[in-house]
Amino acid sequence: MKRSFSDLDEHELLALAIALEEEDGRVYGAFADRFRESHPHTAEAFAEMREEEAGHRDRLLARYRERFGDQLPFIRRQDVKGFIERRPIWLNDLLPVERVRSEAESMEIETRRFYQHAAARTQDVATRELLDTLADEEAGHAQRASRLERDLVASGAAANEDVAERRRFVLQIIQPGLVGLMDGSVSTLAPVFAAAFATRDSWDAFIVGMAASIGAGISMGFAEALSDDGALSGRGRPYLRGAVCGAMTTLGGIGHTLPFLVKDFRLAMGIAFCVVLVELGVISWIRHRYMETPLVQTIVQVVLGGALVFLAGVLIGNA
Repeated sequence: MKRSFSDLDEHELLALAIALEEEDGRVYGAFADRFRESHPHTAEAFAEMREEEAGHRDRLLARYRERFGDQLPFIRRQDVKGFIERRPIWLNDLLPVERVRSEAESMEIETRRFYQHAAARTQDVATRELLDTLADEEAGHAQRASRLERDLVASGAAANEDVAERRRFVLQIIQPGLVGLMDGSVSTLAPVFAAAFATRDSWDAFIVGMAASIGAGISMGFAEALSDDGALSGRGRPYLRGAVCGAMTTLGGIGHTLPFLVKDFRLAMGIAFCVVLVELGVISWIRHRYMETPLVQTIVQVVLGGALVFLAGVLIGNA
C-alpha cells in the first residue's frame, strides 16, 4: 500500500529526500555517459548536476544522522502517493537529446516541489532551513537547462516551444483526456454493437450507448480525481483532471452512439463504423503528437485493441 505524503514524519521525509537525490544522481550520470561523445556540453552539464545531487545527498545524510542515527528507513518514491512515475527512458539506446532535456526539467521541478512541501511540514528549524536551501539550489538548475538549450540550438534540434510548459500541459490536460478518450471510444464499442446486432434496432443501440458512455464518464472522472491530489506530481487540480477525463470518456462513447439516431439500421451501422475509424485515428494521432509514441506502432496498438473489442461486441450480439 502506498503511503500518503501527509502521513510521513520527519525522519521518513529525510530518508525519502536522500533516496530521491541518489536516484536523480544516477539518472544524471546515465545521461552524462550517454551523450559524452555526441553532445559533450550536455554531458558536462549532466555530470555537474550529478555531483550536485551527490552533495545534496551527503548534506541530507549528515542531518539525518545528527537527528536520528545511522538506520535509514527503506522508503522510495514509488512508496508515496503523488510522485510522477518515471519511465526508465535512460535505458533507451536511441534516446534523443531533446527528450533528455525535457526529462531533466521535469525532475528538477518535481524535486523542488518536494522540498518546498517537505520544509512546510518540518518542525525542526535546522532541517527546515536545509530543505529550503536545497529547494533554492534545485531552482538554480535552470542555468544547467539553459546550457542544455544552447547545446540543442547548436545541434539544430531545439524546439520552439517551452518544453517544461508543454510537459505540464501534457500531464494536466492531455494525459487524463487521452485516457478518457481511449476508455470511452474503445470500452463502449462492445456494449453498443452487441446491443445493435442483438436487437437490430437503432434506438435500442442508442439507449445502451448513451447509458454506457455517461456511466463510464462518471466512473472515469471520479477515478482520475481521486487518484492523485497533484501537489507533488504537478498534474494540477484533481477535479480539473477528473472533469477532463470524464468529459472525454463520455465524448468517446457518444461519438459512435449518435449515428444510431438514424432509423435505418444499416445506414446507422455504416455511419457508426466510420466514426469508430475516425476516433481510433484521432487517438493514434494524439498519442503520437503528445506522448511521443511512434505513429505506426500506436496505430497498430489502438486499432488492434479497438478491433478486438468491436469483434467481441459483434460476436456477443449475434450469439
